[in-house]
Amino acid sequence: MRLLWSALVAVGALVCAVAAHAQSTTSTAAAPVNPAAAAPVPSGKRFACQTASQGSKGQEQKDQMQLCMAQARLDCLKQAIDQKIVGPQRKDFVKSCLQE
Repeated sequence: MRLLWSALVAVGALVCAVAAHAQSTTSTAAAPVNPAAAAPVPSGKRFACQTASQGSKGQEQKDQMQLCMAQARLDCLKQAIDQKIVGPQRKDFVKSCLQE
């Protein structure tokens, strides 16, 4: 339970940091000359979980990652239930939610 709480706090802090950074960026930056050359930035809940579990090593890191991903799936499922999404659409929604 303690690890789960730690994972939730870490993911919450990461989400808040990303949101704060997104709000602080301005549109005055020049556009890149070749946008196709830019490297893709990993995003999504999996990346957030990987980032949150980096402080651990070995089995503890694997456990932390599994707990974090399970919590992310649960959060996406709760969203689907709140939005009354059922059937195959729910599965698709949860999958896409995890990639956001």
